[in-house]
Amino acid sequence: MNIDSIQNGIVLDHIQAGKSMDIYKYLHLDELDCSVAIIKNVRSGRMGKKDIIKIDSPMEVDFDVLGYIDSNITVNVIRNGKRVEKKHVELPRKLVNIIRCKNPRCITVAEPQLDAIFVLSDAEKHTYRCAYCDTAKDKKF
Repeated sequence: MNIDSIQNGIVLDHIQAGKSMDIYKYLHLDELDCSVAIIKNVRSGRMGKKDIIKIDSPMEVDFDVLGYIDSNITVNVIRNGKRVEKKHVELPRKLVNIIRCKNPRCITVAEPQLDAIFVLSDAEKHTYRCAYCDTAKDKKF
């Protein structure tokens, strides 16, 4: 398989195998007017298998979304065909409008214009709690 290198853009690497489509959805990559390559189940010495996403255009990446989906992702910024920056993603402490509360009694259900805010309550289990009603949301991808 031959995937062209990119000249200016972003490479999301070290994605847990099978999570690239979640990232594609949450980052709205379908709305971009450039080439986006999703490479699934690539052999990796460190991870066994991994996914990679190549975006052939400079863009701002939502690190909270990436950290929520998989906190081991690396973001490589490519300019003139060379990596000029490598950023590591971390598990975010707070999520705003990334996930929604499922509690039917939560104020965000009655008032959908309110920001959906979740705060990290257990980093080991990746559990977040709604800032309004304290309902727990486990990471389920």
